[in-house]
Amino acid sequence: MSKILIVEDEESIADLEKDYLELSGFEVDVENSGTVGLERAIKEDFDLFILDLMLPGTDGFDICREIRKHKNTPVIMVSAKKDDIDKIHGLGLGADDYMTKPFSPSELVARVKAHLARYDRLIGSAKQENDIIEIRGIKIDKTARRVWINGEEKNFTTKEFDLLSFLAENPNHVFTKEELFNKIWDMESVGDIATVTVHIKKIREKIEFNTSKPQYIETIWGVGYRFKV
Repeated sequence: MSKILIVEDEESIADLEKDYLELSGFEVDVENSGTVGLERAIKEDFDLFILDLMLPGTDGFDICREIRKHKNTPVIMVSAKKDDIDKIHGLGLGADDYMTKPFSPSELVARVKAHLARYDRLIGSAKQENDIIEIRGIKIDKTARRVWINGEEKNFTTKEFDLLSFLAENPNHVFTKEELFNKIWDMESVGDIATVTVHIKKIREKIEFNTSKPQYIETIWGVGYRFKV
């Protein structure tokens, strides 16, 4: 349930806004003091703010300005002042909308819903989902560089993780030891490609139920390895 803070010194207006919003399924708190409203807006978590312009203590402009220093939460400013300069000022401070009194409570509810939906879309698009590979009980989170085997997290060294991830990303493809060495170690290591064999052995000890009969990383004799799916 979305939580809204109304900062409005006219109690009759605040109560009307609160009633309509609560009937629409929102949780609503009201503050009549601009100073207290500002303190709550900064310290507490709300999903949207409705700010009256003229308030005792701290006005709506100052509250909006301070909110924008800390949060991107939607702000709707309301005022009996119809001057364009006030609207321009409010929007310039970062308000998302400006409504002139008197207005329909139903219109306020509609605007609240629209701004919350828009904000949810923006937040959702900003979130980056982790790059995850899941194959038969193995879960590899490439973003967090973590591995779970049947729900139990296992620790892998950097190269073990890189090698396992690469094989799992290319299932059923047979890679030679040389290809794996060049891909995972690149120019960082010069020497024996037997290091691939050593790392495969260590990975198997962590992911295989029976290392003598591997379920995941299969040895293709005379060629190399492949990840079976």
